Amino acid sequence: MKKLALLTLAAASSVIIPTAVQAAPANIVVVDNERIYAECTACKAAQSQLQGQATALQARQAALAAPLKTEAQALQTDAEALKGKAPDAALQARANAFQQKQASANQELQRLQQNIQSTQANVLRQINAKLGPAINQVMVAKGANLALDIGATLAHGAGLDVTTDVLAALNVTLPSVSVTPGAAPANVQSR
Repeated sequence: MKKLALLTLAAASSVIIPTAVQAAPANIVVVDNERIYAECTACKAAQSQLQGQATALQARQAALAAPLKTEAQALQTDAEALKGKAPDAALQARANAFQQKQASANQELQRLQQNIQSTQANVLRQINAKLGPAINQVMVAKGANLALDIGATLAHGAGLDVTTDVLAALNVTLPSVSVTPGAAPANVQSR
């Protein structure tokens, strides 16, 4: 009977020991990604350039809109002067030309907007490519096995926040980014 009890105890302890070894405590750090994107050296420089592009887009939009508005008002006035009569060929030609100018302006503005969006995506891609390794580097230095975005936590101790360390590591590995549109996707042709 003693042998059976000892075998049972030994079997039970062999099950418990590996479970206890597997349940190692998590060493967690938190990173404020919003702060990273706002404060990293490359991020600030890129944001400044992107803001300049957005301002240029707004200026171009205003430059295209002013003459179109004037022309639209003139066409409206001429159409109202007809008092319901059919427009002559000259007025119709002016209206068609106006519509073409308006479509061309819209296409130009759309291209400029897509260019800015492509540039933003390219900047984020470059930052994210270096941010992951910077976070991993800090995790290793702090002995952490889990990193969370600060926004994903309900509460955390101040000692868990390693944002300053991640910023420093990112600024070393990514002093600047290319503020240019990303590569256009290759056309995929099916056979």
